[in-house]
Amino acid sequence: MVGQLKEEMNYYGKFKKYYYQIIEDFNYDYEKDCEARDYFSMLLEKKKDWNLESVLKLFKEQLQEKSNIIIFGCGPSLETTVEILLKKKRKKIFKNSVNLAADGASIFLREKKIHINSIFTDLDGITKKEFNCTNFMVIHAHGDNIDRLKHFKEEIFNFKNIIATTQVEPLKNILNPGGFTDGDRILYFLRTLLLPKHELFLIGMDFKNVIGKYSKPELIKNEEGNPIKIKKLQHAMKLIENLKDKFTNEIYFVNSEIASENFTYLSIEELMNMNVL
Repeated sequence: MVGQLKEEMNYYGKFKKYYYQIIEDFNYDYEKDCEARDYFSMLLEKKKDWNLESVLKLFKEQLQEKSNIIIFGCGPSLETTVEILLKKKRKKIFKNSVNLAADGASIFLREKKIHINSIFTDLDGITKKEFNCTNFMVIHAHGDNIDRLKHFKEEIFNFKNIIATTQVEPLKNILNPGGFTDGDRILYFLRTLLLPKHELFLIGMDFKNVIGKYSKPELIKNEEGNPIKIKKLQHAMKLIENLKDKFTNEIYFVNSEIASENFTYLSIEELMNMNVL
């Protein structure tokens, strides 16, 4: 059936109540979100030899080849955790996993020469270089990033495995998997793609008050988040908690300060003792 996988992954019908709460809490503009979606859709219509369903199928196939999935966020624990794991396990630990990066975390992984299977981004935390170090780009359109879509127009035209997402009603070439920030959107995106064998390990997904320096290209160090950024992270954590009951897979936060009592938090030593990565 044409578009079957896309329709399975679309979550707008159930997620829209959260979306309307978000735009109310942050005073976002629904019409601007639609404008961004429509502009992105127009760009995608000009792409040659591209079909969303085909790319989603390929993403699913590659995701299901391995049992361990590592999701990298831009939180302050990202650098320390990856550095320690590299020292203890070298790059083998990442070669044996599916590596999914939220936005600017991909810059750090590129610097460390760690392969990235997919980058999930609204384009405000990456550079054009990141298009050269991943298999897939899952690009999100919203009212505040139309200029970024224009900035990356050539990369969008030339990169083969683009997956487009929106936070309003999906179109034929754009899906809405649910989620708010790049980090929690990864988990919503995976919702229908996981196999029972999959275990998810979250690195740099801290959801506390300190913002990691890879959150934005202009940052040179970790810093205290402003009230709006902290509020976004709080929303993101709640959304992940709301998703938990829809997962039968284990979700582990690695080397992060506890931000929720609903998940298992592992020290690096505990992770090593599990001998799963």
